[in-house]
Amino acid sequence: MTDDEEFELVRGSGNIFADLGMPDTDMRQLRAKLAAEIIKTLDAEHLSTRAAEKRTGTPAADFSRIRNAKLTGFTADRLMTILHRLDREVLVTVAPIGAGHERRSVAQI
Repeated sequence: MTDDEEFELVRGSGNIFADLGMPDTDMRQLRAKLAAEIIKTLDAEHLSTRAAEKRTGTPAADFSRIRNAKLTGFTADRLMTILHRLDREVLVTVAPIGAGHERRSVAQI
């Protein structure tokens, strides 16, 4: 890009999956945020995948997949269960979309 070229700045919606036009955007974002919380917990507690497996009963290979953002096959429920087994509380809020309010992603973690 040269100094003379114009570019357009586009503000994202807050959901990268929606911005990319992917299906099931809210669920994908929820799973991504839950996975990020799992990774933050593993890092904060200096847990290896093997130590996390021992603590949660979840296979070490699954933690490797989560760390690599390969979330196909993980349900939100399963990710929440892993967080619970890592002594993390997950709170889910449900609210109607009111008139005059913007639609927000379901993942407000």
